[in-house]
Amino acid sequence: MDLFPYPHRPHQTEFVSLVASTAAKRRHVVLESGTGTGKTVCALCGALQEALPQGRKVLYLTRTNSQEKQVIMELRRIAQKAPVFGLAIQGRQVTCPLVRQDPDLKGGNPEELARLCREKKKKAMQGDGGCRFFAETMAADRDAIAAWCRQQLPTAEEFVEYCEKYRYCPHELMKELAAEADVIAAPYAYFFIPFIRHSLLNWMNVSLEDLFIIIDEAHNLPDYTRDVESFSLSTWTLDAVGREIEEYGDPEVLEGVSIRDVLVQTRRMLEEAVRDYLIDEDGLIPPSFLEEGLMSAFTTSSRGLQAAAKMMMEQGEIIKEQRTMEGRLPRSYIFALGSFINYWTSLDDALYVKLILGGDNPSFRAYCLDPEVTTSVLLGSGGSLHMSGTLAPLSEYRDSIGLPRDSVLMTFPSPFPPENRAIFYLDDVTTKYEEMAADADMVQRLEDQVVQVCNVIKRNTVVFFPSYSLMERFIADRVLPRMKRKVHVEERGMAQNDLMEVVSRFKGQSEHGAVLFAVMGGRISEGIDFPDRELELALIVGLPYPRPTAKQRALMHFYETRFRKGWEYTVKAPTYRKMAQAIGRLIRTETDVGAALIMDKRAKQFEERFDLILSESPANDLLLFFEERGSSPPGPSKVS
Repeated sequence: MDLFPYPHRPHQTEFVSLVASTAAKRRHVVLESGTGTGKTVCALCGALQEALPQGRKVLYLTRTNSQEKQVIMELRRIAQKAPVFGLAIQGRQVTCPLVRQDPDLKGGNPEELARLCREKKKKAMQGDGGCRFFAETMAADRDAIAAWCRQQLPTAEEFVEYCEKYRYCPHELMKELAAEADVIAAPYAYFFIPFIRHSLLNWMNVSLEDLFIIIDEAHNLPDYTRDVESFSLSTWTLDAVGREIEEYGDPEVLEGVSIRDVLVQTRRMLEEAVRDYLIDEDGLIPPSFLEEGLMSAFTTSSRGLQAAAKMMMEQGEIIKEQRTMEGRLPRSYIFALGSFINYWTSLDDALYVKLILGGDNPSFRAYCLDPEVTTSVLLGSGGSLHMSGTLAPLSEYRDSIGLPRDSVLMTFPSPFPPENRAIFYLDDVTTKYEEMAADADMVQRLEDQVVQVCNVIKRNTVVFFPSYSLMERFIADRVLPRMKRKVHVEERGMAQNDLMEVVSRFKGQSEHGAVLFAVMGGRISEGIDFPDRELELALIVGLPYPRPTAKQRALMHFYETRFRKGWEYTVKAPTYRKMAQAIGRLIRTETDVGAALIMDKRAKQFEERFDLILSESPANDLLLFFEERGSSPPGPSKVS
């Protein structure tokens, strides 16, 4: 079945065949494929070629809404060749009309919103108020809605707009329509958070072994799944426990020990950990530090501490139920405290590291070292495709998430002319901490190079920094006034709408060549396209090595113990991927021309991945590159 809707570019036939073969054999493939290879459409065609005839289904997991939209756009083209129905699903935070209208509900997590939703639907079915949108949905013509969706193949945003027009609940209808869909596009959370995955499989009416899974931007998966299994207890949460006690009471959880007693002692232990173990931004604490402190304070055993934790969870459930009946977000911080102690005291020390975090909101943090705790569920699926433009080394990714050793590892090169991109580097500067500390002029030389290049090469330029702190150092040193072009800045903690406004202004000034300061590993370096003249030059100010925190050292030790490749897997590979993502912003179409300058002599460590050119005069080398590519500088043409 030929589903491919476009003229084939180089390697796309092999790409589709590989995915189809993988799906047929229910195996797993790790695939690196650069911009321009048509990853989305190739993955869909290959998976559907095998899945449709067998009645199997495809789950396409994405990190961003824009990627989800791309899946639907490609399905529309595929549907012109064969009947296929796809659906984009998003969480209640985006689709629930009540959440969209009530700011108090927007901070709810999936479990809290699901609980509130169940109660409101129950009341609606009993004719006792509840959710008016659910009531309208109950009376809707489901066949007409399904027919519209099959005809239109709407994006998630378009479906929400359609439902708003008729006062339907988009989330409820998405759940019902999922059973009819051949392809579901959804965020990572819909598969890797267990209770959401169980719900999704029920909605889709499919077993895990009959589901082929496509994971887009897969380089994000290891860190994402570590975070899914990690959990914290912060000072702010403890403050909220105190307020909850005032509102709902303070029952005993052990003989002579109330919830407030546990709160007070936990806070003391947190303050002690900050005092004794915090180094810079985090610190490693002894595995039994917290539980031993609590057991000693209350003269109890580990079993007694667990019993107290469960009593707090029971009190929290009572509070959640009461808040649910009141139509409020069913959240309990007492439950969160009990749940934290319960999980903290039962962790596998081989898979987790216990940390104290500093800053404005000091916290205990249980950090999961092993993505396999979450990703092992993939082994029970009907196969999976893991793809990204930056996955090398592929064996590291395979090992990190626990795929079988016989998983297929494949790289497809970019179809774009390689001569349209050049990567230069400097060998007389670095952002290595020890060398910057020993050389007082190092930052000044980096600043001078950025200013000189930006003032000479008047093309849209992104200056990528390894951290916000170094970017802020440049700004504090008054680099911006020295630059002869408009400079835009990706600020720390910037809201998404504000960030997109900054990017839009930067793109709109390509005629005169603007500058954008951004951070590697951030939203600009990984999630935004800059075709044509919207970006022609990337300056990489130092390598984005992970900070040597307690968490990072624990992660390196874990991978050294397991694979004997601690530094390669936890430092070198993530650093390469961040740089590759940033440099990858340059070339998005066949006609794009772009250059990168890596300002760090350590770049030579990555010469097996990048075609590096040593530069002693970067401004001149960059001017010559663009001249040889026949790329005229922006701005009005000269009149003779």
